Amino acid sequence: MMRRQLELFFTALMFYTRVPCPRWIGHSEELLNKSTVYFPLIGWLVGGVAALAFGGLQYFFSVDLALLLSMVASIWMTGAFHEDGFADVCDGFGGGWTQQRILDIMKDSRLGTYGAAGLGLLLAMKFCALKSLADMPGFSPWSLPVLLVVAHALSRATALTFIFTHEYVRANEDSKAKPVAKKMRLPELLIGLGFGLLPLLAYAVWLRSLWPLLVLLPLWLVKVYLARFFQRWIGGYTGDCLGATQQVAEVVIYLFFCSSLWIST
Repeated sequence: MMRRQLELFFTALMFYTRVPCPRWIGHSEELLNKSTVYFPLIGWLVGGVAALAFGGLQYFFSVDLALLLSMVASIWMTGAFHEDGFADVCDGFGGGWTQQRILDIMKDSRLGTYGAAGLGLLLAMKFCALKSLADMPGFSPWSLPVLLVVAHALSRATALTFIFTHEYVRANEDSKAKPVAKKMRLPELLIGLGFGLLPLLAYAVWLRSLWPLLVLLPLWLVKVYLARFFQRWIGGYTGDCLGATQQVAEVVIYLFFCSSLWIST
């Protein structure tokens, strides 16, 4: 049982990151599908690397440069997997007017104007939001690394819900995300959500306050809006849509804490 779960975890690690995995890890659609339960747990690892990068580098560089390098570390960890999905969604929905045209554009590996503009603005928002948090009076220097773990885990849990609630729309067999997109069972979803929520709950306990839990409201609104948007235009979701959801949710988390702390000061 333990070996099976380790195999699923390492399969998720191999698919969602560039971290080397043991050679005994197998390759199959079933493993990839079952490993999605660990998607938010991968967020712990990616967010943890970003947090360690920022926590250590701020002693050698300015806060701005430490933040930028922490973003580089998280992007390197995933191979820009989710950022690429966000850019593809910008290109597809920006340049396509029919379901098939949108899907064709998203599958094109070339980066278009909508994708370049969207990705640039997204990364700028991430940096500016994190910089605002770092500069905010009364914000603990160690709260930012913790928040990075919270955001990476919780944003992946938000994306994970699509696999339970909506249908995957690509019919072609060569789709990289197709094995991941098979419907989740409720127990698997709850376990995945638990992995995503645990850092947030720990953060709330650390602060001895329930207000961080309010971030779940804007994340729910993000899920509802994107679900309706994707359903209307393409009838479901794709792997790129999952990546875009994760990126948007991550930014929304940072913006929520920026606005909440600004209002309270």
